[in-house]
Amino acid sequence: MTTRTFTLQLPAGLPLLNANQRLHHAPRARMTAEIRNQAMAACSEHEHLRAALAAANPRPALQHAYILGVLHPATRRRVDPANFYPSFKAAVDGLIDAGVLEDDDHTRLVGPDMRIGPLVKGSQLTLVIQEITPVTHAAFQWQVSA
Repeated sequence: MTTRTFTLQLPAGLPLLNANQRLHHAPRARMTAEIRNQAMAACSEHEHLRAALAAANPRPALQHAYILGVLHPATRRRVDPANFYPSFKAAVDGLIDAGVLEDDDHTRLVGPDMRIGPLVKGSQLTLVIQEITPVTHAAFQWQVSA
């Protein structure tokens, strides 16, 4: 089975959620919805992913995937990419909305594995979605030794 990889870049300057923020629920919900919508839009704008979605319709484009989430910060300040998990989660939910995966539970998805990338003015999220086989996915699962 040939595995496919898709790289989606959300718009630079998109306001991101950070686990350290103490936002009121209304602005937090608006930001979550915007990240989710931008991720879904990025799927339809990506030529190869759009083709994969059309070919798989009505099923999801991928059965199993690994997602590398890359945070491109706006400055050289030290940053903990895991603090941006709420943004990555909203973006992954946008992928589900677009039909890339059926769900983002542990039976279908590994990740997002969050890392720091090069600087981008205004900051940016990039999702690298790699199709994996069921065997590869099983290798990521915790195994209890007897």
